[in-house]
Amino acid sequence: MPSLVYIHGFNSSPDSAKARQTHAWLATNRPDIDFVCPFLSPFPGVAMAQLEALIADLSGTLYFAGSSMGGFYATYLAAKYHSRAVLINPAVQPWLGRDYLLGDQANYHTGEVHCIEQEHLDQLEAFDVEPITQPADFLVLLQTGDEVLDYRLAAEKYADCQLVVEPGGDHGFVGFEKHLPAIIDFLSH
Repeated sequence: MPSLVYIHGFNSSPDSAKARQTHAWLATNRPDIDFVCPFLSPFPGVAMAQLEALIADLSGTLYFAGSSMGGFYATYLAAKYHSRAVLINPAVQPWLGRDYLLGDQANYHTGEVHCIEQEHLDQLEAFDVEPITQPADFLVLLQTGDEVLDYRLAAEKYADCQLVVEPGGDHGFVGFEKHLPAIIDFLSH
């Protein structure tokens, strides 16, 4: 059975709206695709180890979807495993985000607080994929109203990929659920 590994964003969880919408849509429309969405550590090295361990236990075709930092991780994993990925307002070069990432960070869903240090930002740089050598494997959804990340950075990095750039919106990606049929179609073809 194919598996869709959904990777939530930084300080988020499997309880995010997009993760829940994706899971519900698959359960109703494509029960032949297993939905997997682990709760990830905020520390990049640990988060990637969690994802790699999970992937090692899966069999069948792998698909990835990720939002924000999850999109950054999904890029790395899709390139490594020669899989398709859908990225929603993905982070680009997050190790440069010292101003807003360093220090205490609280998870939006659990309230748990972790301290992000320079070593964690350094870990992120090791997961960068540059250049994108298989652009046909990526569908990238961007909204120009993203208040957290500059959508233009992702539009530039993924310029050769299938890009959907919507005016307005926000970092959470307004209207995400209406894209689910096209997302699953892209991943599974």
